[in-house]
Amino acid sequence: MSPNHNAGTSDGWHSQITPSDPSAPFPPKSGRYHLYIGLFCPFAHRANFVRHLKRLTEIIDLSVVMPYPKGDAKGWPGWRFPESNDEYPRATVDHLFGEDYLHKVYFRADPGYKGRYSVPVLWDRVKGTIVNNESLELLRWLPSAFNSLIPPEKAAIDLYPSHLRSKIDTLSAWILPNLCSGVYKAGFASSQEEYDKNVIPVFGALNKLEKIVAANGGPFILGSEMTELDVCVYATLIRFDTVYVQHFKCNLGTIRHDYPVLNNWLKGMYWDVPAARETTDFRHIKENYTKSHYDINPKAITPVGPFPDIEEGVERDWARLRVGSVQHPEVLEFESTLAGI
Repeated sequence: MSPNHNAGTSDGWHSQITPSDPSAPFPPKSGRYHLYIGLFCPFAHRANFVRHLKRLTEIIDLSVVMPYPKGDAKGWPGWRFPESNDEYPRATVDHLFGEDYLHKVYFRADPGYKGRYSVPVLWDRVKGTIVNNESLELLRWLPSAFNSLIPPEKAAIDLYPSHLRSKIDTLSAWILPNLCSGVYKAGFASSQEEYDKNVIPVFGALNKLEKIVAANGGPFILGSEMTELDVCVYATLIRFDTVYVQHFKCNLGTIRHDYPVLNNWLKGMYWDVPAARETTDFRHIKENYTKSHYDINPKAITPVGPFPDIEEGVERDWARLRVGSVQHPEVLEFESTLAGI
C-alpha cells in the first residue's frame, strides 16, 4: 500500500498484519508498528486492551492524544497531542512524528484524505502508511497477529475461538448496534423523538445481556472463556455509569443498581483482568465527553460522581446474584426481539 492508496477518499484503511504469509505487505515485526489512541475512546480502548492482554506493549509502541478539545462542530482540527508528556497525565506527544494534531498523521498517509480523524490508528514505519483505523477489524485479527513473537501462554489467548464463533456472531449482531453504538445514538440525538426512539434499544440490549451472562455463570459473557465480546462490552460498560447515564441521558437505569449480574461481570473484568484496569483512565473518559461535546454540555463542567468510579467486591458465586432488568414496557418489547444463544 503506497501513501496515496486511498488518496482523496474517506473510506480509511482496512489492511491487516498477516503472520501466515511472509510475502504479505504487513508481516509481524517487533518495533515496526505504532498505535495511536485516546484513552477516552471506547473503540480505541478495544485495541489497547488487546495490546496489554497479549503482552504487545513492547512490540507495538504508543502515542496518546489529549481527551479534549476536539475542535469545532465538524471536528476540526480534531484531537491534538500535548506539547509535552507533562501537560496532561497519560497523554503523550506524538512519539513517531512530533505532530501537534492527529489529522496530520492521517495526511501523511493520504494527503487527500476526506474521512474522520479517529482513533485507533495503527501505523507502519516501513511502508510509511496506516495499516488499519477500524477498531472492530483490529479486534478481530490483532489478538493473533503477533503470536509468533510472544510467550506461549499469551499466544494461547484466543478471543474468537472456533467453537464459540457462532455465539459471538449472534450476540455481536445486536450488542454492537444497540449497546456499543446505541449509547451514541441516544446521546447525540438532535430531537426528543430521536432520543426517545434510540434510548430504548440500549436498555433492551442490557436486559438481554444480563440474562445471558447469568445463564452462562460467568466470569465472562460466554462463561469460562474471555472473548472479543467481553472486550467490546467492557469498553462500553466501564463508561456507562460514569458518563453515559448523565451525559448521554441513558438514565432508564444504571449498571450498579439495575443490573447486578453485569455489575459483577464489570467488577470482575476491572479487578481481575490486568489489561482492563491498565487501559482504563476515568479522568480521560470523563473529561473527554464533558469537555469536548459543547452542544451537550456547553459549560464543560465535569460531574464529580459517581463515586466510586467502579465498585469493589466481586461475587464469586454467581448463583447468588439477582438477575436485574429495566421494566419499561418499550424496553421489554425491544428485548423480546433480540436473539439468544
